[in-house]
Amino acid sequence: MERTCPTCQGRGEIITDPCDSCGGTGRTTKERTLSVNIPSGIEDGTRIRLSGEGEAGARGGPAGDLYIFLSIRPHEFFQRDGADIFCRVPISMTTAALGGQFEVPALDGNTARVKVPESTQTGKQFRLRGKGMPVMRSSQKGDMYIQVAVETPTNLTKRQKELLSEFEGESSGENHPESTGFFAKAKDFLENFKA
Repeated sequence: MERTCPTCQGRGEIITDPCDSCGGTGRTTKERTLSVNIPSGIEDGTRIRLSGEGEAGARGGPAGDLYIFLSIRPHEFFQRDGADIFCRVPISMTTAALGGQFEVPALDGNTARVKVPESTQTGKQFRLRGKGMPVMRSSQKGDMYIQVAVETPTNLTKRQKELLSEFEGESSGENHPESTGFFAKAKDFLENFKA
C-alpha cells in the first residue's frame, strides 16, 4: 500500500526544529497597506488585479495575485448609468409655466445653467453634453440629464389662494390640454361602457 508521508507531505524533507513564527511552513501572515491607483470613470463591481500581492506561494513558490472588487457609494442626488448621470430637480409652478432658468452642480465643481422653456411639464428632460462621468481609459465624457419635477405650492396665504382661484376661473382647456384630453377620453370610455 502506497501513500504520502504524513510528516513531510511528500516533499522529502522533515524540519526537525521549526521556527516559532511560521511553524516550518516558510510563510508568515502579516498585514500591510497598499496604495491602489483607481482610474477615473471606473464602474461599480470592477475588479482590479494587483500582481504578486496575494498569498505567498507554497514551498518557496511565487506569490499569488490580490483582487480588489470596487463598490461605489451612491451620490446624494446624482444617479449613474454608465458614463451618463441623471439628476431630478424640483422647479416652481410659475417657472414651469412662464419659463426661467436654474443652476445645478456639475462633477467638475462648477455649475451648469439649465434654461426652462415656457409650458414645461413634469418629467421633461434636459441634456447637458459632456457633463457626465469620464469614460474609463478615454478622453470622452458622458452626458448629464436633468429631469424637472413641477412642485405644487404648499402653505399658501389667503391672497395666494385668491390669485390661484382667479387663475383657475380664467383658465380653459387650452391651458390644460393633457388633463382636458384625459377627462374627455375617460368620459367617452364610461359612456361606451354603459351602452
